[in-house]
Amino acid sequence: MILAITGASGVIYGVRLLEELIKHRCKIFLIITEHGKLLLRHELNKDWRELTKKVEYYFDEHDMSAPIASGSFNVDAMVIAPCSLKTLAAIAHGLALNLVARAAECILKERRKLILLIRETPLSSISLWNMLKISLAGGLIMPAAPAFYHKPKDIDNLVNYIVGKILSQLGLEHELFPPWTGYA
Repeated sequence: MILAITGASGVIYGVRLLEELIKHRCKIFLIITEHGKLLLRHELNKDWRELTKKVEYYFDEHDMSAPIASGSFNVDAMVIAPCSLKTLAAIAHGLALNLVARAAECILKERRKLILLIRETPLSSISLWNMLKISLAGGLIMPAAPAFYHKPKDIDNLVNYIVGKILSQLGLEHELFPPWTGYA
């Protein structure tokens, strides 16, 4: 599993997803972009190196010789959480500007699961077109738009809802939020 944390607000989603993937004993290939590192410090008061200590494999975003930069390297899926609109645009246009975009391109060309957690709002027509291009290429666009039917009590409940939706898409069981059971 490749997990990339890019420079969009909402790095808490990537950190929480990392915790859950570790609980599921997934082999994780982690990439944190330079702007992702800045947002980890700004939003969560975390040093990015704390996250790298939790995984066996960490790659710098500029390391284009990393094994995940090749389609022949077999991974099950890639999640970009959060995914900046810059990263979205690079992937949509096939621009391997860094390891995140290159790895995502490899995932798409090999027909593996790619999930982009978009947190931006509102969205321009350009970003919507870019999302459509990725969707047509086989990627899954997930807006960070939590539900409220489970009556969240705090931010953790909202974050867990989105992380749970990602885990469900990856085929991983979780108990991060209750399933919809209809109106009570």
